[in-house]
Amino acid sequence: MTLRDAQEEKEYIIKEIDTDDEELNAFLFSLGCYSGEAITVISHLKGGCIVSIKDGRYNIDNQLAEAIII
Repeated sequence: MTLRDAQEEKEYIIKEIDTDDEELNAFLFSLGCYSGEAITVISHLKGGCIVSIKDGRYNIDNQLAEAIII
């Protein structure tokens, strides 16, 4: 299941990041988004979703949400 399919306000554990783009992997890692880390979808938006990772909230687009496997 991808982050785009996640229920709001429920905590999930990231299983993997499914992308071949090293720059994207590095960006997500800098946010604290990597395998084994907890992530919560705060709300779904038309173009993406707002997520909570560690103590931060981030707005990510649908392409990023599809790359995050939970």
